[in-house]
Amino acid sequence: VRHRTDEKHTMNFTHTEDRRMLADSLDRYLAEQYSLDVRHKISASSQGYSPVQWAKFAELGIIGALFTEAQGGFGGDGFDLAVVFESLGRGLVVEPFLASAVLAGSALAHAGNDAQQALLASLIDGSHIATLAHDEADGHYALNRVSTRATRDGEHYVIDGTKAVVLLGDQAQSVIVSARSSGDVADEDGISLFVVPADAPGLSLRAYPNIDGSRAAEVTFTQVRVPASALLGQEGQGLATLEYAVGRGILALCAESLGAMEVTKKQTIDYLQTRQQFGNAIGSFQALQPRMADVLLEIEP
Repeated sequence: VRHRTDEKHTMNFTHTEDRRMLADSLDRYLAEQYSLDVRHKISASSQGYSPVQWAKFAELGIIGALFTEAQGGFGGDGFDLAVVFESLGRGLVVEPFLASAVLAGSALAHAGNDAQQALLASLIDGSHIATLAHDEADGHYALNRVSTRATRDGEHYVIDGTKAVVLLGDQAQSVIVSARSSGDVADEDGISLFVVPADAPGLSLRAYPNIDGSRAAEVTFTQVRVPASALLGQEGQGLATLEYAVGRGILALCAESLGAMEVTKKQTIDYLQTRQQFGNAIGSFQALQPRMADVLLEIEP
């Protein structure tokens, strides 16, 4: 493939008016209703998120902004994810946006049949929590490395294996699990996805808090029997859906990190301008000015 070197391709990263209004609305709500004290109380709870806050985010349309109109939302583009998660990063929000709306929601939207995609409506209105169970202790962060097995048994599949760091695994009503229906542990083909009810017989979990205040679980599938209709997408072709969902998740996390860095930068500048030493604001000291210049350059695009 030949590429013309005399053409310049640029992407416009300026947000539309609708996206700016969405960010302003979310930032205002977080400033008024989601203080750091509120956040800490939520993260310290046994649920790890607030159903009341989650319902409010749904009412404000924040969850819907992560889905396309065809899926029942009103956004769904990468820019929409970036706007929402940058604001969530500024507020250090622990609600299940990543687990339910982005990872599980993207997988359902990408590969779900009509019945499975109907579940998107309850994800968007906040009445149903779903999560993606893919990572394994020996997965080495490779999406194609799956040792959990799914064996066909007539009109059913039987799933056996253990998944690690399943976000909000103890609160989700549905678990989208990756399992190998054929091939060796590192093959790209042979990975299938299944939508499994969290109360399915044989599914057990060990929940724990994460260092950032969110919650996760180790989820074990022991002879979990699901109907063939639980298959998400085509048998053995789940890797493309995983790449799509995880790719959107990475974008969301990058935007969230940027939002958190912006708050840190602002608070640091405020401190440098107000903290006094030897009768002067410490921000005037030459030893600190280059450090802040580096911070500004690292955060700004």
